[in-house]
Amino acid sequence: MPEMLDVSMIASVAGVLAGGKLSRRRPFRAPHHTASQAAMVGGGIRAKPGEMALAHHGVLFLDELPEFQSRTLEALRQPLETGQTVIARANHHVTYPARFQLVAAMNPCKCGMLSEGSGPCKRGPRCAGDYQARTSGPLLDRLDIQIELPPVRLSDLTLPAAKEASANIAARVAEARRLQKERFARLGVAHLRTNAEADGELLEEIARPEAAGLRLLGEAAEIMRLTARGYHRVLRVARTLADLESSEVVCRQHVAEALSYRQRLAAFSQAA
Repeated sequence: MPEMLDVSMIASVAGVLAGGKLSRRRPFRAPHHTASQAAMVGGGIRAKPGEMALAHHGVLFLDELPEFQSRTLEALRQPLETGQTVIARANHHVTYPARFQLVAAMNPCKCGMLSEGSGPCKRGPRCAGDYQARTSGPLLDRLDIQIELPPVRLSDLTLPAAKEASANIAARVAEARRLQKERFARLGVAHLRTNAEADGELLEEIARPEAAGLRLLGEAAEIMRLTARGYHRVLRVARTLADLESSEVVCRQHVAEALSYRQRLAAFSQAA
């Protein structure tokens, strides 16, 4: 119910609440890559909420990530940390909640043909380097999971359906969220509901791995040159992976899997 009220109030202020009724679905926002910084953050005479606030408690999907304006992408950095967007004007100062899940997608290079099997890229690594450089390192560092997917081949389209149904996956996610909510209640921070909201000392308390996992994380942090932010984001993902298995302890395999989800982009790896 609190989430429903939050989402509905933001939609009402933005003037997009359908029929004036409470929204029963988490929002999914997918702005076009031509969206301006003001459209993403919000603004106007009455300081209406932007796409980030409208995605509160839901998903903000940015397709063709490097095609967005640099200023628009950099505006994501603070809300990803604080869960809020701030609109400051000469005569008013408005803060909207913006605790959203950012999902982004991009091609490896401008022509989209760098990946093996999708055809020759005329400019090679330089094409990928120039294209991927449009997305800053500090923004990428704020993404918990970064993976490179191989191109889909025609033969892949004829493969049998996935072994695990979406309904089963949804049930496991719901159970993991229940465990997280109960954990925060025991720790006296009942206003928190998911691991995504935990930070600092609290995150280190609930996500500290067992000895073997801690050693692996320390070694990987040196090899992968993780920042302090990256280190904590690996911890957060490992804690969530353990919750999906209903494990109270964050084990070595959870840390290893979380690290595998923090791949470096191809062009950056080649330049390193």
